[in-house]
Amino acid sequence: MSVRTDAASYVADLRANGVACRRGSRTIVSGVDVTIPAGTRMAVVGPNGAGKTTLLRVLAGLETPATGAVYVGGADLHAMRARQRARTVAVVAQEEQPSAELTVAEAVGLGRTPHRNPWAAGADAEREIVADALEMVGLGDAGGRSCIALSGGERHRVVLARALAQQTPMLVLDEPTNHLDAAWRLRLMRILDKLDRTIVAAMHDLDLVLRHFDSVAVIADGRLVTHGPPVEVLDNRVLRDVFAVDGDIITHPRTGRPHLLLTDATPSPPPGRTLT
Repeated sequence: MSVRTDAASYVADLRANGVACRRGSRTIVSGVDVTIPAGTRMAVVGPNGAGKTTLLRVLAGLETPATGAVYVGGADLHAMRARQRARTVAVVAQEEQPSAELTVAEAVGLGRTPHRNPWAAGADAEREIVADALEMVGLGDAGGRSCIALSGGERHRVVLARALAQQTPMLVLDEPTNHLDAAWRLRLMRILDKLDRTIVAAMHDLDLVLRHFDSVAVIADGRLVTHGPPVEVLDNRVLRDVFAVDGDIITHPRTGRPHLLLTDATPSPPPGRTLT
């Protein structure tokens, strides 16, 4: 598998200053102050319904924060024109599917739209970018297939390839391992490890977070609870008070890498009691 790490024209940091996310009159998450250094990966974790997707949409520029601001490479993300934002941030939504009317190559080629002039045709360079993106997700021979003929996992990989072909410095992923089998979950994380881009991803698998992300932000009870290096943040207190599980960080005897071993479920804390 060939992974090109020079795809983005530049790598940018992301800063969220005093961000609050709202649905109608209801505040979903507030008090988000994080900095993601350029070229690093941050996971957003929390219980179901904690607001991970809403926060990601704000960090990706798809929704406007109720308060605060998001900056990518020092530029206000929400002040950008749509075309500039699409050249800055690529997004893969949790349940996003490619159009059944398109071939795989056509679906991935949509990622090139922000970079084209309205009259531009599919030049050789564009086709090469699409081909590289498909190769990266293991679909190098599938360009001519119809998207409707793909499995759920293959369709998810097509959407990821489209985001890779978009060649943005920032990549935002909502539950990127959903719909993938065990082997492709690990392959996806290796792909993300090698990308020279700043990555923000909502994740459920805390063991993958521990092994493949530089930082983790934990949200619960409508606020950012804590953030920092995963090996420091995902301790017994956070596991119990936020996720209602017991677990331990252990060292793999063969690889020497840390792993999170969940051992039992615990009673869920009442709302508002998280990490007091």
